[in-house]
Order: sequence, then structure tokens, then C-alpha cells
Amino acid sequence: MIKKVLVANRGEIAVRIIRSCREMGIQTVAVYSDADRKAMHVLYADEAYYIGPSPSLESYLNRKNIIEAAKASGADAIHPGYGFLSENAGFSERCQKEGIIFIGPSPYAISKMGDKITARKTMTEAGVPVVPGTPGKISSESEALKIIGEIGLPVMIKASAGGGGKGMRLVKEPGEIKNALRSARSEARTAFGDDSVFIEKYIESPHHIEFQILADKHGNVIHLFERECSVQRRHQKIIEETPSPILTEAKRIEMGAHAVAAAKAVDYDGAGTIEFIVDNDLNYYFLEMNTRLQVEHPITERVVGVDLVKEQINIANGLPLAFKQSELSQNGHAIECRVYAEDPENNFMPAPGKVSHIDIPYGVGVRVDGYIYEGFEIPLYYDPLIAKLIVWGRDRNDALERTLRAIKEFKVTGVKNNLKFLERIILADDFIKGNYNTHFIQENLEFLMKEDRCENSCEEIVMITALIEYLDKMEKASPKEMTALKNNWKDYNRVRNVFKL
Repeated sequence: MIKKVLVANRGEIAVRIIRSCREMGIQTVAVYSDADRKAMHVLYADEAYYIGPSPSLESYLNRKNIIEAAKASGADAIHPGYGFLSENAGFSERCQKEGIIFIGPSPYAISKMGDKITARKTMTEAGVPVVPGTPGKISSESEALKIIGEIGLPVMIKASAGGGGKGMRLVKEPGEIKNALRSARSEARTAFGDDSVFIEKYIESPHHIEFQILADKHGNVIHLFERECSVQRRHQKIIEETPSPILTEAKRIEMGAHAVAAAKAVDYDGAGTIEFIVDNDLNYYFLEMNTRLQVEHPITERVVGVDLVKEQINIANGLPLAFKQSELSQNGHAIECRVYAEDPENNFMPAPGKVSHIDIPYGVGVRVDGYIYEGFEIPLYYDPLIAKLIVWGRDRNDALERTLRAIKEFKVTGVKNNLKFLERIILADDFIKGNYNTHFIQENLEFLMKEDRCENSCEEIVMITALIEYLDKMEKASPKEMTALKNNWKDYNRVRNVFKL
């Protein structure tokens, strides 16, 4: 049985994995780059090892350094989390050769399903419906132009090794093709070390619905129902919920069966996600499979009552699944909001910096998976996701009311963030009614970006806050010799003047 796990990741997912390991009595090892020396996952793990400079290619994507850290620490297993090396078949194979358990699927399954082009071929052979597109990777711009001419616009250009919205471009006009192809390749090379891309026909008014699956090494495969992931910006999910507001029970059963069949087609073992694109008539097509834990996995945990990280570790230990499909059901409704350090008013540019204050919401049905703390410097090298707010309610209305309350109580100062933007999404009529697809953000952008009017009391609070900050900075900037001449009467009058304001 696994006794020590090295978590080959950072941020909130590293902390979340360490928590489950602790509950199972398993020792944990963190790895870190220069930028993450003071990160929470480093402080929280039992041991920590330095693996390189801040750029991810030199640290969290450096297979050699991570394997060396695992050996030096005596870890008998590696959990990759999501992103970085989590869907890298070469890394999974390298772990096997080094005698280290990779907590995830086999190299064969990752190659088959982690590579989007191979996955499309496999699903076609298995009878699962796929979106019309290219059978293989695009090797040149002229080939892309020819194929798009045959399929017709609009199309999606996607990274073969992609995930998380990286390496994806929507092309609507012929003049956009070359730039989209180049930028998708460049982003794919940076994120995954592989610039292979392919092309799919773009489905209009699409819903993004995915099914969580678990499979053990004994041939047992189950699904843990769906997650609705259609609230996206630039193909990056922002809010997810389960159950989906649009699925019928009959369609849920049908899609769940296809998800299980997809996993069986590649002898899958571990946790994974089968993603479908669904149109307004509930026709669905296989989109891709993520051979790893998903960012949004907590809402499934909350509604189905299964700790997915613990199940991953049990599967890696060779244990059979603890659940049968007939024993699982959805209880209530859960919503996840992704909190990013970004500036919505500046085209959502990442906003790294020092966190000066943070207030975490609490209460019944509220869970926060995060990694920042007061004084922590959010680095510019990685994804700006800083926390996930996961809220559960008896039904969707209950979950919506609780989510709104929790967002209002969630405060992060020192860095710009998208909490206000998330609040606007929850308040949008289309979202409240469950009447939305992946175009939700662009169709509701005016409401989502609307500024709150600042009344007189608001202006006064801003003035008082600015004065207090000014006085605080003046005090800190005063030379030491002036401290000796400090006049307490003047300080007292300053404080009184502040209160008068």
C-alpha cells in the first residue's frame, strides 16, 4: 500500500490532494520552484523539495527533477494533480520504469485518450458520436486552409495534447485562419510541449456537459453523473454546476452509459472525465477525455458524496471500486465558482501581486479550496486561479442563494480579482433560469461588466480609506531619528481628524 505521495503540482490542487492523503494516514512531499518557496502547499506538506526556476518548463514540467525528488524523499507514488504532467504518457511510463506508482491511468490509456486526435479515432471505432473534423493533426497552413474549405466555417482549432482551454481558437472568418493556427500552436507548445493541432466543425449554441468516471484495475467502470460547464470565457470554465439544468433523466442515463463505454474502450483505470458537446435539442457528441482529476471535481464530490482523490489512491493500490453504479445518486445541487487573480476591467489580464487581506466565507454547505494567504505573493508564471468556491444546496435555488451570500462574504485585497464578476453571473437572469450555453458571457457582457454606482457615502468611505492609507505610509516612511521626536499630541489630533471625516 502507498505510504508516501509526492504531489507533482502546486496551488490549490496540491493542497487539496495533501488533505486527502493526511486523512488516509499517507505522508506527503511537495515540490516547488523559486516563485513558490513560500507557497501554502510547501508549508502544508510533510516534506518539500526544490525542483527548479520559476518557469514551468524548468520546474513543474521538468520530469527529471521531479523523479529525482521522489527518489530522494522515498515517495512510493506520484500524484500529478491537473495540468502540468498529469496527462503526459511519457511521464507516467517513466514513473513505472523507476518503480514509482503513478496515481492516474496507464501510459496506454493516456496516449489513446489524452491525445485528442487518437481519442477521436478510438471513439469513432467504439460507436460514440464525435464532432465532424479532421482525422489527424494539421501539418501545414495550406492543409488547414484546404480542410476548412471542405468542412466550412466556423471551426475550432484545438491542441492535440490540450486541455483547460489552452491551444484552442475559434475561427469564423477566412482571414483569421493563419493567425489562429499559429497562436494555437504557440500556446500548445508552451503549455504542453507539443504543438500538434487538429480541426473540428464548430457546433452553434453548444452546451459543455461532462461525465465523471471511475475505473479500477479489475474491469469495473462507473460514472458519477454530469457537470454543466457552459459558463466559459475564452474556452476557460468559470462556473460549473451539477446536475445540469437542461438534462432529462433519460438523456442522463444514455450519456452516462456512453461515458462508461468510452472508458472501457481504452481499458481505463483511475479517475477521468468524458466531455460532450450538446446542442439545444440535446444531441451530443464526444468532445474529449481528460485522463486526470478535473478542476471542477469538488461539485461531484459534494453531490455524490465520494472523495475522488481517495478513490484515485485506492485504485492505484489495486483495490476494487467501493461503489456500484446502482448505489450512486445525486443529492441536492452544487455550484463551483473559480476565483482568479485577474482584472476584469482590463480585458481580464492576470493580476499577480501581494495579498494584503483575505476573508474566506464559511457556513453550511460552503467549501473553499484555495492556497493564498495574507502576505503571499501570487506569482506571474502560472495560472491565475487562486481559489474555488464550492457551494451545496438542497436544490438549485437554495444553491444559488447560498452562492450569492458566500461570494459577497469572500474578500481578497491587494490584488485585483473576479469576485464581482462572479456575483454578476449568479445574478444574471439567464443563469438564474438555467437558460445558457457557452455563449453566455458574450451575450450578457454588458450586464456582467456594469459598474455599481458610487453614492455619496461610498465616496466618503473611499476618502477615509485613502487618508488612513496615506497616514500609514507616512508613518512607515518616517526616518528612525524622527521617531524619537514623535509628538503624541499630534498623533492624537490626526486620529480625531480622521474620525471627524
